[in-house]
Amino acid sequence: MNAMSPLGRRRLLLGSAAVIAAPALLSPRQSVAQGVDAARRWVAEEFQPSTLSQEQQMQEMEWFARAAQPFRGQEINVVSETITTHEYEARTLARAFSEITGIRLRHDLLQEGDVVEKLQTQMQSGRNVYDAWVNDSDLIGTHFRYQQAVPLTDWMAGEGRDQTLPTLDLEDFIGRSFGTGPDGKLYQLPDQQFANVYWFRYDWFTRPAIREAFRKQFGYDLGVPVNWSAYEDIAEFFTNTVKEIDGVKVYGHMDYGKKDPSLGWRFTDAWLSMAGNGDRGIPNGKPVDEWGIRMEGCRPTGSSIERGGDTNGPAAVYSITKYIEWLRKYAPPEAAGMTFSESGPVPAQGNIAQQMFWYTAFTADMVKPGLPVMNADGTPRWRMAPSPKGAYWKEGMKLGYQDAGSWTLLKSTPVDRRRAAWLYAQFCVSKSTSLKKSHVGLTFIRESDIWHQSFTERAPKLGGLIEFYRSPARVQWTPTGVNIPDYPRLAQLWWQNIGDASSGAKTPQAAMDSLAAAQDSVLERLQRANVQGECGPRLNPRTSADHWYEQAQKDGNIAPQRKLANEKPQGETVDYDKLIQSWPANPPRRG
Repeated sequence: MNAMSPLGRRRLLLGSAAVIAAPALLSPRQSVAQGVDAARRWVAEEFQPSTLSQEQQMQEMEWFARAAQPFRGQEINVVSETITTHEYEARTLARAFSEITGIRLRHDLLQEGDVVEKLQTQMQSGRNVYDAWVNDSDLIGTHFRYQQAVPLTDWMAGEGRDQTLPTLDLEDFIGRSFGTGPDGKLYQLPDQQFANVYWFRYDWFTRPAIREAFRKQFGYDLGVPVNWSAYEDIAEFFTNTVKEIDGVKVYGHMDYGKKDPSLGWRFTDAWLSMAGNGDRGIPNGKPVDEWGIRMEGCRPTGSSIERGGDTNGPAAVYSITKYIEWLRKYAPPEAAGMTFSESGPVPAQGNIAQQMFWYTAFTADMVKPGLPVMNADGTPRWRMAPSPKGAYWKEGMKLGYQDAGSWTLLKSTPVDRRRAAWLYAQFCVSKSTSLKKSHVGLTFIRESDIWHQSFTERAPKLGGLIEFYRSPARVQWTPTGVNIPDYPRLAQLWWQNIGDASSGAKTPQAAMDSLAAAQDSVLERLQRANVQGECGPRLNPRTSADHWYEQAQKDGNIAPQRKLANEKPQGETVDYDKLIQSWPANPPRRG
């Protein structure tokens, strides 16, 4: 089956839907005036709040109405997967866009696997399936190498110049580096973003009796774990020391382990980097990334440690070992048989103390009134914070994953259809609409939205989401990067191989050896086919792990690292409230 990207596969929403916005056609003579009238209504009644004044919003809307004149009456088809943010676009923004521009807009919502399959169909056949795509920026290495996606940098300066919004303000996008290729060109424009972070029961962590008991047992304060050792101590404490709170059996950890495609997302979403796999570098390690794939120049050169990669190195094996150990010892017994979608709602049920691997996309569902994890005043009993670091992690490395569903244009789409679809893509991320969309889906793309007063006011009811996105730590959470030359082919290898470790069929070392070999096999096939040009894979010859350990030291790199004598250093925590107060009150300003 086709691999899903770490975009919609994580979603609890299943099924497919299609939403059509198709207003009556406007006469050419009256179209702009009618579009502006429609825009005035949408600005006043729907597109609030905004970082722009209503006058500035109307200027943007009038630009859309005029820029769309050559395409009035044309029907455009776009697609994204089904999450709250994209539902809002399909059901609200698509209709607004059609009324303002006269372009008949169909925005399909599909399961992520279907999106990837249709994207591959268009790339392989050259037949235009959709006019624009919201697909994961994890495909940046794929798009850059196959050269079937339109470089947006060139597009905005050339064929799409007249349809490029003057106030788009690319510098305001917090994730533009995620969609940028090794050539420095932007290929994908972020439409939504969310991160995997640490989640914990703030109300339990601040109870004096619980805090006193933890300090007595472990010799340091209960708080947000800075390293995996502290996370493990906290998991042990709540599962086997505390055991029960307010009459409810509690667990110190939550995860999932069924051998299922969703298990792969669990790991390609940067679990290895959290442990310390790969090299330093933001947004991704260089020359070895968080998948353990080495890239020299723009060419992937190997996944296995014997070729200079790190997929089966000590840091990666440590990450899988800890995953399995914690799942078996500290999570509810049924977690080992769960998929992603089955495990997602469990923390909201009120018996989980902490979860290291928790997506901020769950925030909206986790703050619903009446849940066991909510207070009567609408504030959460939980908080989110930066994830703890594994024993192999070094300063300057990425620390977690950030999903970035991004607008992508393909060269196989006729130019005029591309131009019209590009107008809609920009409409969905424009400053006139993005702040309201951020409030609906809680998936941020613009720095100006994150720092808006409306989110300062809403922050106490979002459990640390705003504080995280305003923090300097945010830049360490990034998507899969350019080292991955064919995301769909490589991603599907993970759940099959790691599933063998999760089920006990293989040791963590054997499972990662198998995964590294499988990835090298795909890279070798791409090399033989020579379909990716000068930046396609070129495998290093197999040597020895010792050769690459020594080479890393010689080059001043990190990966691959030798096995540590002690993989469980002293636990370290930080007080959540002090952590929040320590972050500067100004934007990180990294795109």
